[in-house]
Amino acid sequence: MLIQPWDTARSEDEWHEWLRGRDFGLLAANGVDGGPPMVVPSHFLFDGEREVCLHLARPNPIWAALEADPQVTLTVADDYAYIPSTWRAPVDGVPTSYYAAVQLLCRAEILDEREDKAEILRRQLAHHQPGGGYGTMSATEGPYQKMLSAIRGLRLEVVEVRAKFKYDNQKPVELRERVAGHLAARDQVRDAGARTQILRHLAAGAES
Repeated sequence: MLIQPWDTARSEDEWHEWLRGRDFGLLAANGVDGGPPMVVPSHFLFDGEREVCLHLARPNPIWAALEADPQVTLTVADDYAYIPSTWRAPVDGVPTSYYAAVQLLCRAEILDEREDKAEILRRQLAHHQPGGGYGTMSATEGPYQKMLSAIRGLRLEVVEVRAKFKYDNQKPVELRERVAGHLAARDQVRDAGARTQILRHLAAGAES
């Protein structure tokens, strides 16, 4: 992922805060024997520091790739919007994409012990449905224990983070304010998120 100097995260706090509200991404592993990369969409749980956990079905083809090479990338992208050429004229006049993206480069550890998998599921359930699940998540009893053999767990150790916030941060304030207004008027699915990022960066620039 190309990250221009003006698109980089201002601090670890910036990408931490952005990622904290997101828990679904694309897990990519190197292909086996020169094959294409394996990419799996999945919910995940990031501890806010250096560990990600998730689980996948045992038949998932990514396991062979992980066993051959544990280096993976977990990518999360959101708050994206297409910006028409007319919105950036006369300063630029070239259409572009706005988006935020965080890539966690990790080393994967496959977990097959029943208690390890149950612990991942307990943590994920506590995050995704804090009101509780259907019975107790246990490796030895309850409605879920018989299903543990159908999944494998993954613990990802984060070794590097790449964060990008591409919102014309290098352009004049007037252009970015005008684009924010256009996004509010267009109001497509993710326009509000992109507009929030523009305004946040404008406010941060005014404070610095």
